[in-house]
Amino acid sequence: MKTLDLGNTPVFSYCETLESGALGQLRNLAHHPIVRHIAVMPDCHSGYGMPIGGVIACEGGVIPNAVGVDIGCGMVAVATTIPKAAAEDLATRRKLLEALKRVVPVGEGRAHKAPQHWEGFDAPRVLPLEELDYRNLGTLGGGNHFMELQSNRSGFLVMMVHTGSRNLGYRICNHYHKEALAYNERHHLALPDKELAFLPEDTALFRDYVTDMTFAMAYAQENRKRIMAAYGEVMAEIFTDDSALREGGINIHHNYAGLERHFGKDYWIHRKGATSAFNGQPGIIPGSMGTSSYIVRGKGNPQSMMSCSHGAGRAMSRTEASKTLTLQQCDAAMEGVVFDRWQRSKRDRNLHDLGEAPQAYKDIDDVIRQQLDCIDVVDCCKPLMCLKG
Repeated sequence: MKTLDLGNTPVFSYCETLESGALGQLRNLAHHPIVRHIAVMPDCHSGYGMPIGGVIACEGGVIPNAVGVDIGCGMVAVATTIPKAAAEDLATRRKLLEALKRVVPVGEGRAHKAPQHWEGFDAPRVLPLEELDYRNLGTLGGGNHFMELQSNRSGFLVMMVHTGSRNLGYRICNHYHKEALAYNERHHLALPDKELAFLPEDTALFRDYVTDMTFAMAYAQENRKRIMAAYGEVMAEIFTDDSALREGGINIHHNYAGLERHFGKDYWIHRKGATSAFNGQPGIIPGSMGTSSYIVRGKGNPQSMMSCSHGAGRAMSRTEASKTLTLQQCDAAMEGVVFDRWQRSKRDRNLHDLGEAPQAYKDIDDVIRQQLDCIDVVDCCKPLMCLKG
């Protein structure tokens, strides 16, 4: 860990190499009127307003863009009692992938045909729900969201899912960012960057945002829970093992804000592309679709504000990856992992979308090494099958 002098605010960085865009965003945060501490995770890269892989302590308010558009996005992992040997056959893994696509809508714009029922829809909220929100519950989404089959160090299969609040979180973030920007302009509040507009704690807008953010977090957690339940049913059918799932599992967020006590004071801790790592807390740090994922345990490091990275972090943008990588390179990096082959880019039909290829991400082992002050490694899971959104 190193301390960066970027402005008025302490910056503790666990990232050995910071790209210029992320560094500029950290400098803006270091001059923000309500930001009091900053921690930078080793998967850090630039985002909207605040870098992905950033953790900030805010006093007296929240910054919608410091939570991000996929509120409550996170991970769920469940170990099984099924030995890795049961999935050695590539055809079995392909059968699993195709079966998952039939029970879980996958990809942007893909939803259930009928509204889903959930008692949580009656929980407090401010912004109205849309019809799509009822059909999106239990769906994967697109981009870097995934369902993976992995094998752990003990030789058993592990199910892992990465997804969030879908279109609901996107709407909430955009709505409250616009409200925050208008509020800051009306009250002549100086901002280092308009993307970092904030809502003061003594306003109705602040209370409304926290209410809707909390709802989106619950929605995202239920989304992962439902996908994992469907995943377990498919596993039991394919491997004819009704005891496939172990009790429990890990279900965590990595885009959210919450009131926590750090450095002797209560702060609104924003974790954007970062997860909490309180002492003894279990966590998940996934790699890319062709590399290992790690099950970890937090150490409660105060300088990281008891946080760790949420994944490997991007080494190149989706566009850069699609323009510079080759199909041969990406196929080689995915050797031994069953997946749907690379699709054409939606932005440029002359290119394949290689934005999720392993080479587009940082080396997960380096990322883990850089934060061993924050976490202990509990298990390492190797990918066998990956279904991307």
